[in-house]
Amino acid sequence: MSTESEDTDSLRSVAVKREHRKNQLFRALTFFASILGLLALAFLIADVLWEAGRAVLVFDTEIGQFLTQAGSTQADQAGFVAAMIGSVWLMLLTALFALFVGVGAAIYLEEYAPDNWVTRLIEANLANLAAVPSVVYGLVVLGLLIDGGPGLDRVILAGGVALALVVMPIIIVSSIEALRAVPDSLRAGSRAAGATKWQTIRTVVLPAATPGIMTGTILALAQAIGQTAPLLMVGALIGGRHIPLGPFDSLTAMTVTIFEWAFLFDDHFHALAALGIVVLLAIMLAMNAVAIYIRNRFEREL
Repeated sequence: MSTESEDTDSLRSVAVKREHRKNQLFRALTFFASILGLLALAFLIADVLWEAGRAVLVFDTEIGQFLTQAGSTQADQAGFVAAMIGSVWLMLLTALFALFVGVGAAIYLEEYAPDNWVTRLIEANLANLAAVPSVVYGLVVLGLLIDGGPGLDRVILAGGVALALVVMPIIIVSSIEALRAVPDSLRAGSRAAGATKWQTIRTVVLPAATPGIMTGTILALAQAIGQTAPLLMVGALIGGRHIPLGPFDSLTAMTVTIFEWAFLFDDHFHALAALGIVVLLAIMLAMNAVAIYIRNRFEREL
């Protein structure tokens, strides 16, 4: 009896050691994968900074001139301001189209729609749409709004619609999760006090879900500002040589200008493309910082 017990303990000890080794191996693999990704990111950022430094030190590009002049076929006269203003217009239109439709759809699906297979199918398809390549949405806008339908010209408005379609599934899904995170006890307390369903949503649920909704929206816009393919599909203006003053001006953006400069046979333009990437990265980091600030601020108030 004692021998059988010792054999059982020995086998159990061997199994535990084997599991520990598996755990250590898996931990080492995940650590290696993380380090590999960070090293690749660090290498890319270092390469971009090196090229941007060459634009300033080797080609004598003045930062102030670069940020205040429009595009040009001459590298020493090329600037980024038209592309920056075009991207600002695109973000305003994207937020206008996607925010209200996305949050409204999320409110309906989470608060009003019945919990049946149709609703679950819609939510599953929304998650799938968030993974569709962005170039597909550009082709949809090209076919429906430019080549067909109203015959919209290749203007900023068309680019805003394309980017809104890109980020709308992301905003809907993140808004649904934010609404779902609000405790049901808050809804029950509001209804018990005599509030209608809409009053409960407006005064209780939405304020509590605002941090998650705003965070998801800003991060989605940060993704949209880095999109190139859908803008090329709807005919973005290469070069950004004219400053857009409204939604019906010719479409241009930072990503499209960087795309053009990177493929020109001129080393100076390659350095300018890297400088443009630095500006774009700074704007995206600022948008992420705003998202974190808004989330923390509202969470403290709640």
